[in-house]
Amino acid sequence: MTEPAFSLCVYCGSRPGANPAFADTARTVGQWIGEHGGQLVYGGGRNGLMGIVADATMAAGGQAVGIIPKALVEREWAHQGCTELHVVDNMHERKRMMADKADAFLALPGGIGTFEEFFEVWAWRQLGYHDKPVGLLNVEGYYDGLMAFMRTG
Repeated sequence: MTEPAFSLCVYCGSRPGANPAFADTARTVGQWIGEHGGQLVYGGGRNGLMGIVADATMAAGGQAVGIIPKALVEREWAHQGCTELHVVDNMHERKRMMADKADAFLALPGGIGTFEEFFEVWAWRQLGYHDKPVGLLNVEGYYDGLMAFMRTG
């Protein structure tokens, strides 16, 4: 296996969401990662946007590194087709490993888990624990309310 050109950690939903643009964007992001010789680092799920971005990355020639806690594997949510699948004890270990393996972080639409992981890695950057880029992909205004809220402080 060749060394990837970069590693992008993508946070996104374990469900596809109500808007078809979310799945289309996850597919496009995965294709871009693969076409540019990159590696996806993500939560290791096979469902929803997570599964879509992983499948698209690998279909386009990229690598997908999934990191999933044992409790979610036991529920059969793990994507067994990943280039690498790391099974860890808990969410803290998952987030640490994802951060260690990534060169940058990107949040696509998702729920509370996506927000939690994104805000933690953003806080780590602000505190100086890393200096890696952190970004939101605001698909069809998904993050408009959050961005407006963030501007009020």
